[in-house]
Amino acid sequence: MPANAFFSLLPAALCSACLWLACGCTSSSNQQDSPDRWLKGNLHTHSLWSDGDQFPEVIGMWYRDHGYDFLAISDHNTIADEEKWVDVSPDGGRVDAFESLRSTAGAGEPVVVDSLGRRYAKLATFAEYRSRVELPGSFILLRSEEITDHFGSSPIHINAANIQELIRPQGGGSVRETIQRNMDAVEEQRRRTGAPILPHLNHPNFQWGVTAADIAFITGDRFFEVYNGHPAVHNEGDATHHSTEEIWDAVLAARIARDMEVMYGLATDDAHYFLSTGSQFSNPGRGWVNVRSSTLSADSILSALEAGDFYASSGVSIRSINRSPSGLSFEIEAEPGATYETRFVISTPATEESDADSLFRSGVGIVAMTDSTLSPSYTFSGNELYVRAVVTSSKRKENPYVEGEYERAWIQPVVRAVVK
Repeated sequence: MPANAFFSLLPAALCSACLWLACGCTSSSNQQDSPDRWLKGNLHTHSLWSDGDQFPEVIGMWYRDHGYDFLAISDHNTIADEEKWVDVSPDGGRVDAFESLRSTAGAGEPVVVDSLGRRYAKLATFAEYRSRVELPGSFILLRSEEITDHFGSSPIHINAANIQELIRPQGGGSVRETIQRNMDAVEEQRRRTGAPILPHLNHPNFQWGVTAADIAFITGDRFFEVYNGHPAVHNEGDATHHSTEEIWDAVLAARIARDMEVMYGLATDDAHYFLSTGSQFSNPGRGWVNVRSSTLSADSILSALEAGDFYASSGVSIRSINRSPSGLSFEIEAEPGATYETRFVISTPATEESDADSLFRSGVGIVAMTDSTLSPSYTFSGNELYVRAVVTSSKRKENPYVEGEYERAWIQPVVRAVVK
C-alpha cells in the first residue's frame, strides 16, 4: 500500500509443454472432492504501528465483525514486536482512535502514561493484540510486514504474510533487482524457519513505480495486487500507463513462455483510514480474497493460495470453481436484482521473438468470450496459453475507491498444456 512521505517477452523458442501441475493447477476431480468452504481474508492493511489511523485491536475486530475469517495487518517495515507509544492527548489527532480503543469490548485496558503535559498510549504488540482479537476456529491473524523499499523515485512495496522475523529493505541497483533481493530475503527466511511465508508485490501502479518488465521474470514471487482499494494506486491505468490487468496478462504470457510458474492476482483494501470514510480515503472492505480451505490455519490458507485455489473480489461472490486441463467454469452467487458479465481473457503464443520491453504485443490479453449467465464456462479451443476470467456485476460498489466503480471478481488463470 502506499506509504506517506516518511515511508518514502516472449522468446521465439517456446517450451515443449506447459506442465499442468507445475503451474499450480489442480484437476477438476480433486477440486470437486474437496469441500467448497470459502474463507474470506484481507492480506494488506495498516494500523498506528505505521501510517494507519487506528489501533490494531480495533482494526482486527472490525474485520472479524464484518465476516472475515483471516487478516494480515501489514505495517511498514515492522512486525509490531517492540515498544511503541502514540500521543493521545486531548488536543492531538488520535483522540477518536483512543476512544474507539477504550470502548471496544475485549480490547483490554490501554496502558497510558502522562509526561510533560502530554498523554501517551502504548501500542499492543502483535502477540498482545492477537490474543485479544483471534477466535479459535472463527477468525485468525497472519503476522505480516510490508517491506517498504524504493529504487530512485520508484516505490517498491512487498507484503510477506505469516512472516516470522523482521526483514529490512534490501535495496538494489534497479527496480527489478530491488524486487528480487527482497523476494530472496523472504525465501531465505522461509527456508531457514520452515514456516510457510507468502510474499506478494503491492500496487505496481502506485506512483507508476513498477512495470510488467520489472515483474515478469522475478523468481520467488507468484502473487501481485490486481486490485488495491487505495485511491492513489491507479488499478485502471491511464492514457500512457497499462492497467494492472494488462500488466497481469503480459506477465502471464511471458512467464508461461519460459515455463515459469504463473502469477496470481490478489485483491486487497490496503486500508489506512478507519475513522474517515469516502473515496478519497483508503478504507477497509474494498478488496479481499476468498480461499478454498477446509481448515482455518495459516498453513492451510497459504497452501490454497499457492495452489491458485482462490478468487479475488471487490464484491462479487463465487459459489464454486472448476479449473481443469480443458478449461475453466464456475458458478456465480447472484444478488437480488444484479446481473453479471464475465469476460474470459486469454493470450496466445508469440510468432516471433520479443523481449521484456515488448510484452504488450498482439495476442496478449484478448477477450476471447463473454458470458452473461450465472454459470460461465470456457473450453480451450487450440492455441491459448491460459484463460482467466473477470466477473463484473451491475451493482455499484459501496464506498468505491474510484467513483463509478462496479463490484467485480477475478478468477485465477488456468494454463493449457500445449505441445509446441
